Amino acid sequence: MASEKHLAEKQAIIDEIKGKLATAQSAVVVDYMGIDVAQATAMRKKLREANIDFTVYKNTFVSRAIKGTSFEGLENVLSGPSAFAFSNEDAIAPAKVLNDIIKEYKKMEFKGGIIEGTFYDAEGVKTIASLPGREELIAKFMGSIQSPVSKLVRTFQAVADAKEA
Repeated sequence: MASEKHLAEKQAIIDEIKGKLATAQSAVVVDYMGIDVAQATAMRKKLREANIDFTVYKNTFVSRAIKGTSFEGLENVLSGPSAFAFSNEDAIAPAKVLNDIIKEYKKMEFKGGIIEGTFYDAEGVKTIASLPGREELIAKFMGSIQSPVSKLVRTFQAVADAKEA
């Protein structure tokens, strides 16, 4: 009887992971060892503010949950202590936020991740974390197309002003 209850509890955790993966755009795995309670609390707050789900799971549970999903590539990094960051909104947010935290604490390290269906090793996740965010790219693009248009408008205005004079 007790073992059935124990199996049901394990299955509930596996189902929870499957549920998170079903809606996730990305999942990043980190080795979280070395951080103290205060750092962990501050880190979780930053991740929560970015709408990132950060949880520590047993590797065996994650291994069972990712079978047959687009996150199966994570199997390669499931060894030792692992924490998982999932994002449903911004695919690169977990990598970016965790990268900032890793730089600040100089303790944790990336193991790998799946971002929009593609597996990246630790170095790949670091590279993605260094890319500008979606909003920053849009702002740069808008600035680059706005500059020539505003020059053109000023030129037309100068021609109009010259004709009036």
